[in-house]
Amino acid sequence: MMSSRFLPVSFFTAVLFFLSSCNGSEEKSGTDTSKDSTTTAITEPATPSTIVTTPQGILLVKHKVSNFTKWKASYDAHDSMRLAGGMHNYVIGRSIDDSNMVIVAVKADDMAKAKAFSTDAKLKEAMQKGGVTGKPSFAFLTATFQDTVVINSAIRSLTTFTVKDWDAWQKGFKEGSQERIDNGITDRVYGHDADDDHKIMLVTALMDTAKAFAYWKSDMLKKRRAVSGVIGVPDRFVFRIVQRY
Repeated sequence: MMSSRFLPVSFFTAVLFFLSSCNGSEEKSGTDTSKDSTTTAITEPATPSTIVTTPQGILLVKHKVSNFTKWKASYDAHDSMRLAGGMHNYVIGRSIDDSNMVIVAVKADDMAKAKAFSTDAKLKEAMQKGGVTGKPSFAFLTATFQDTVVINSAIRSLTTFTVKDWDAWQKGFKEGSQERIDNGITDRVYGHDADDDHKIMLVTALMDTAKAFAYWKSDMLKKRRAVSGVIGVPDRFVFRIVQRY
């Protein structure tokens, strides 16, 4: 009878001891975890910049064609000729005023080769077969700024003009960036003639043609051009991109 009366006491004592031991183990385990200072750093992938400032040689050609479809087929057929001269297809556009007036831009690995290519008799023959009419114009650009971001407008303006000083013009041009954006104009490419940094070539995208055309006539732009050292009146060629390579 004595042993049966004390059995519950022994049992509860054992249970209490077990629970106390478990609680101590849990506290110790929790303490050990809190001392673990190892952390895993999560690095977000960097967003690649769409701005290119490495100088890029570009050959620009403007000419009229008798039939765009015929000319385009001929142009594509002579791709190997361009590659042999270190030139790579970039952009083809058509004037918004005359769809048979074409502008072609190719990236050039070597400007000396590009210049030689422009006077090659084989190129002249290929142009004639493709239906080019009149005398084509060639421009050799060293692009110092390109924005490659994809935008929803295919309308571009190629503006050429002369400045007193390249650095002074570029400083003033950058300061007017927001002003152009507010007037429906986005910078795409700019640089200078390969042999003369006083001759500027600027390609912009027209996001709002009504605003852009009005801005071009504004006193605001005239004053900005004067301050940045632009000489004379700029020449503009407005076109629509029909193919980008």
